[in-house]
Amino acid sequence: MSIADPVLLLFTTCPDADSADRIAHALVGEQLAACVTRLGGARSTYRWQGQVTTDAELQLLVKTTASRVDAAIARIVALHPYELPECIAVESRAGLPAYLDWIRAQTREDTV
Repeated sequence: MSIADPVLLLFTTCPDADSADRIAHALVGEQLAACVTRLGGARSTYRWQGQVTTDAELQLLVKTTASRVDAAIARIVALHPYELPECIAVESRAGLPAYLDWIRAQTREDTV
């Protein structure tokens, strides 16, 4: 990891609090994310297996880095109850420098 490691926001949704907590604790505990914010009250409408459906979900906002995002996605897939979980990462363009540095420090592989 270099000091210029881009900070990413990784989005995923969960069907319930238990799966959201399990994923959040694993990602932060394994230093794949610095922080995971859970947002309740999300409703997703999507097409799956030929049907349009709407479900209540929790949105997870995972703060990570470019060097850790592939491992974070792999861990989400391994822990997630969905056959095809949402995993979309976007790069931050700006932010409080000290907070971005904190994310980088919390996700460094060599600090375990």
